[in-house]
Amino acid sequence: MRILVTGGAGFIGSHFVRATLRGQLPGSAGSQVTVLDKLTYSGNLANLAPVAGVDGYRFVHGDTCDPEVVDRAVAGQDVVVHFAAETHVDRSLVAADQFVRTNVLGTQTLLEAALRHRVRRFVHVSTDEVYGSIEHGSWTEQTPLSPNVPYAAAKAGSDVLALAYHRSFGLDVCVTRCTNNYGPYQFPEKVIPLFVTNLLDARRVPLYGDGRNRRDWLHVADHCRGIQLVLQDGRAGEVYHIGGGTELSNIELTGRLLEACGAGWDAVDRVPDRQGHDRRYSLDTTKITRELGYRPQIDFTEGLAATVAWYRENRAWWEPLRERATARQRRPEPTFH
Repeated sequence: MRILVTGGAGFIGSHFVRATLRGQLPGSAGSQVTVLDKLTYSGNLANLAPVAGVDGYRFVHGDTCDPEVVDRAVAGQDVVVHFAAETHVDRSLVAADQFVRTNVLGTQTLLEAALRHRVRRFVHVSTDEVYGSIEHGSWTEQTPLSPNVPYAAAKAGSDVLALAYHRSFGLDVCVTRCTNNYGPYQFPEKVIPLFVTNLLDARRVPLYGDGRNRRDWLHVADHCRGIQLVLQDGRAGEVYHIGGGTELSNIELTGRLLEACGAGWDAVDRVPDRQGHDRRYSLDTTKITRELGYRPQIDFTEGLAATVAWYRENRAWWEPLRERATARQRRPEPTFH
């Protein structure tokens, strides 16, 4: 299978690329992978270094909003797995135009090329944030979208656009929506790598508001396995939820990270809550479990310990990225998606 992976130098996309080329995902053995990535601040070729010499791997440096670049990248591909997006909530509050451009226009440019080149399947990777916030229970795939911040609104726009290309033109499109991801190679502006790298250096960490916002945590390897199941056997025109099954408040997560790094609560700074901070996210994953047999395999306690160990052992990877992140803002604030 010839797969185009957009945003393949980012955190989740690069894991999907590495796992595919290593034959670690169901049915991925022998696949050829082309990565299309603009290499913005969070895109990092070091994420792909472990597979850079593997047969069947190709990298294309380019913008998903550039029709010529996209057309050349899509030509000859069997499927597209679309990760490329602006994702940092805090940045969307001050630069929403960038999020609309990349997340909506970039997706439309890819959809047009996929239609033109008769791509067999287009998997659009999205987020639970498109639903807004839920006090009790869990969202199903039929829940109306109600985003509260520009990032989530731009992703919601790209979701409905992708599904419209299925309904209007017959393009084989599936949409996945996931909960909060964690794992190795995550850019250190997100909450887990930000807290871990700060605590490893005896720095302080910021906790938003009262810390009672709740999120479900999903290891990146489980997420990519879920995407692969949808790529293989998902039904065209359908949305699938991918969750991790571990819901924690931000206070509870902070406590686990402090313990894992050997730090105490005196290392925590309480900071004002951010604008539009959703209180709770929760996805019902019955559909993907029933139809495709998905279940998360990585226990959160074990996965978090392995993630902390990875950051402890890979300073050469994250130290330059932390400097890049802090150069963009005076103090790094976490994204508690």
